[in-house]
Amino acid sequence: MKLQDKKVAILATDGFEKSELFEPLNALKNEGASVDIISIKEGEIKSWEDKNWGEAISVTKLVKDAKEADYNALVLPGGVANPDTLRTDENSLEFIRSFFKSHKPVAAICHAPWLLISAGVIENREVTSFKSIKDDVLNAGATWLDKEVVVDSGLVTSRNPDDLPAFISKVIEEIREGKHDKQVANA
Repeated sequence: MKLQDKKVAILATDGFEKSELFEPLNALKNEGASVDIISIKEGEIKSWEDKNWGEAISVTKLVKDAKEADYNALVLPGGVANPDTLRTDENSLEFIRSFFKSHKPVAAICHAPWLLISAGVIENREVTSFKSIKDDVLNAGATWLDKEVVVDSGLVTSRNPDDLPAFISKVIEEIREGKHDKQVANA
């Protein structure tokens, strides 16, 4: 277990894509990492799966009480409702920015790059995302690539659940590598 001394934050709320939270969560735990589910609401948050509400997961900590200094990396699952809700929450955006300011790995899949756009951290970066938000990514000043996983100085992005094996592999690799000097916020 090569991540036993690592702690990872997964930031999500209701409407996260089930596989995009649970598969990285399970893989990180299998590697020995400690993982907290961070959210804007207490209790449980519900996933979205096959056009219906799916499995719920317990929230570990509210984002307003979470500190980037307690974590080695941040994972942002997609879904449509999840990032669309979180991107209007200033505590969530500041939490995301803090990982970039500290040069720590950040991973975003599917629609989660919306959060990176709203946090102001993807200008001049190479990323990918779900194809429907390609224009949003480009308009935010990033270079959009149609690849299963794109890594840019500690920032890992993927397009959709089909890309999860490559996404998870790169997330684990980036967490093992640790801080990246070029992982900085433009904002």
